Amino acid sequence: MQFQDNIPIYVQIEKYLYRQIALGKIKPGEKVPSVRQLAVDLTVNVNTVQRALNQMNTEGILEVRRGLGSFVTTDTELILQKRRELIKDTMSEFLESTAQLGLTPEKTLEELKKFIEEKGD
Repeated sequence: MQFQDNIPIYVQIEKYLYRQIALGKIKPGEKVPSVRQLAVDLTVNVNTVQRALNQMNTEGILEVRRGLGSFVTTDTELILQKRRELIKDTMSEFLESTAQLGLTPEKTLEELKKFIEEKGD
């Protein structure tokens, strides 16, 4: 995982895990990797991972089961809400990038439609 300098690492870890959940790579009710394992996999400090997991627990996406670890909530509505937030974040980043290239939202939409037509999906 490549970390961006302008966003706290724990926030990037949260987004990474949200994305894994939204994509179904980590399913509702499934145990997430341990803090130590995530720290090793992402090459970050365990405290940084713990901060991300604590935040996700506070938001209700993860449920801590004492002695067993952290599990993804089975609240599918909450998962869908987080998925929508990820989609909005992605679109916002896209619009910000196109604005930096000098495109208006209307021109961006026009270019996006052309791109989709050319791609054929």
